[in-house]
Amino acid sequence: MSGTNRIALILGLGFLYAPILVLVAYSFNASALVTVWGGFSTRWYGVLLADRPLIEAAWVSLRVALLASLIATILGTLAALALERHGRFAGRGLFTGLVYAPMVMPEVITGLSLLLLFVGIGLDRGIATIVVAHATFGTGFVAVVAAARLRGLDRALEEAAADLGAGPARVFWSITLPLLAPALGAGFLLAFTLSLDDLVIASFVSGPGSTTLPMRLYSQVRLGVNPEINAASTLLIGAVSLLVLTASWLTGRGTGEGGKDDGKEAGKAGGTGHAPA
Repeated sequence: MSGTNRIALILGLGFLYAPILVLVAYSFNASALVTVWGGFSTRWYGVLLADRPLIEAAWVSLRVALLASLIATILGTLAALALERHGRFAGRGLFTGLVYAPMVMPEVITGLSLLLLFVGIGLDRGIATIVVAHATFGTGFVAVVAAARLRGLDRALEEAAADLGAGPARVFWSITLPLLAPALGAGFLLAFTLSLDDLVIASFVSGPGSTTLPMRLYSQVRLGVNPEINAASTLLIGAVSLLVLTASWLTGRGTGEGGKDDGKEAGKAGGTGHAPA
């Protein structure tokens, strides 16, 4: 890498991550003024833990993220299986577009569309509508991860298990699903991260008693930034970073260990050590 490219890379990374590092540093500021350093202190983390509305918003975000991620993982897996295991079928192009559209559609459009839908069907806005909304755009991300893993699987393993007497359901549960597990774990964590971090869509579809953590932080920031918000943002950054790193590790693990003991799994699925005559 040339000196110019190295300098450009350093400047680009600094532009992206320097504000985050400053925020994290000032979350340990003893002063109540966010622009004046008053010494190292964990005071604001204690204040944060005593902020009941903020803690309640965090629990709402965790519940929503967990439920939405579970739904997105199930639907995304089914969508990936339909696209990768059933060849071409009528309406495949439309189905593919419907699965992946929320990934590229502006969040404002997605939030407004879902709001109009919920109002049209008379569904009261609350935690349930946020879960549905987050599962909607999380499904596409899970489908991408699961489909990529399915394309990398050796179909001969599933065929060998079928030759050894395993039915379609047994092949799926004993061969396909275990090999997909790392990718599904990565997709779940990715959907969880996206749900935990969402502000725009949740703002459209939330109702009384369903304020999420990003919404609470945004409403407090509008009144002025204080070190407590820095502390909450630091914890959120840490949680999201941990989830992303874990998802990356699971994805790499699934790719690197996909071939280990696959023949044994095929034999176990078939229930015998040799092909039937």
